[in-house]
Amino acid sequence: MVAAASVVVAVGTATGMLTALGDDGGGTDEARPQVTRSPRLQSPPVVPSPSPSPSAKPSASASPSASASVKKASPGPSRKTAPETRPRTTPAATRLYRHPESQVLSWVRAHPDDPRRDVIRSRIADHPAAVWFADHTPSTITSRVRAVTSGGAAEGRVPVVVPYAIPDRDCGGHSEGGAPDLDAYDDWIALFAAGLGSGEVVVVLEPDSVSQAECLPEKERADRFASLARAGRVLKEANPRARVYYDAGHSGWHAPAKQAGWLRQAGAASPASSDGVFSNVSNFHATADEVAYDRAVLDALGGPSSLGAVIDTSRNGNGAPPDGQWCDPAGRKIGRTPTLSTGLGRIDAYLWVKLPGESDGCKGEPGTFTPSYAYDLAR
Repeated sequence: MVAAASVVVAVGTATGMLTALGDDGGGTDEARPQVTRSPRLQSPPVVPSPSPSPSAKPSASASPSASASVKKASPGPSRKTAPETRPRTTPAATRLYRHPESQVLSWVRAHPDDPRRDVIRSRIADHPAAVWFADHTPSTITSRVRAVTSGGAAEGRVPVVVPYAIPDRDCGGHSEGGAPDLDAYDDWIALFAAGLGSGEVVVVLEPDSVSQAECLPEKERADRFASLARAGRVLKEANPRARVYYDAGHSGWHAPAKQAGWLRQAGAASPASSDGVFSNVSNFHATADEVAYDRAVLDALGGPSSLGAVIDTSRNGNGAPPDGQWCDPAGRKIGRTPTLSTGLGRIDAYLWVKLPGESDGCKGEPGTFTPSYAYDLAR
């Protein structure tokens, strides 16, 4: 499906993590946001390119349904919003976890003499990034999630995990796949939650599941939203320290009020299931634009003032391409370093959800680490 503003590649069971420099500043071991105006487009959603979910090996062993979902980076008018001076309470743990198994780390280890290695290692591989679980594998999902969360707990760091198995994922587009139906998905989420442990963990729940729901008939959309609300409750009941964020799309997509209406139906306004929203996954919109957009969504959403937002800054260092290109567009660069301490009110984190260097499908196979693309983003 080609349309709105992002690209997602659902690639089986590998893991990936990376870091970022860029956009207007660097951070440390954590993630930061930017501010964007409300979308003017009616284009299709942006689908995140899941980095292979963690398994024993970090190679891109994609599941049969591995492919890339497309969303165009639609450059809408943006405005800068003055940063707030009162940040939200800083969480107990401020450092993000870098999982030791990823495509980029495998490449770095295997290519000690490549002239691009030092740049890719220092600017991407050495930074924390999300771990995607993009395949419906009930028999192994608990142990694979536990491997990530226990690794983070052992280091006193916060892992970021991405469940990406909602039925009708990407509405039949390139990132098709997921659970066979919502009953199976509910069971899978319960098994996913069983691996969360008891430490802090950030859950980026089902990229595009809300923003792209317009493709579904009204009854199916309502059923999906009900399942997402259950998922949030199950995740937080399993681990009260888990922070669960819901799909807000990005600043070039739906208007904040429309997005907030759907998010409310999906449980994102309830502290029993949600800690807020995420935006810009696999996209390129400037952090400042996303900050403004996410705050507008949160204002329209209602709910407690504790709800916040996290922003994917993995590839937004130069903002969205002016021509709306979505597939590995030229001239992009890594954005702000991942951090859980942004210094901005209601902006909880800058994260690398999309793994820098994993292709959308133009510079390499969808979802696979492409060193030439990584080097272009990093240098």
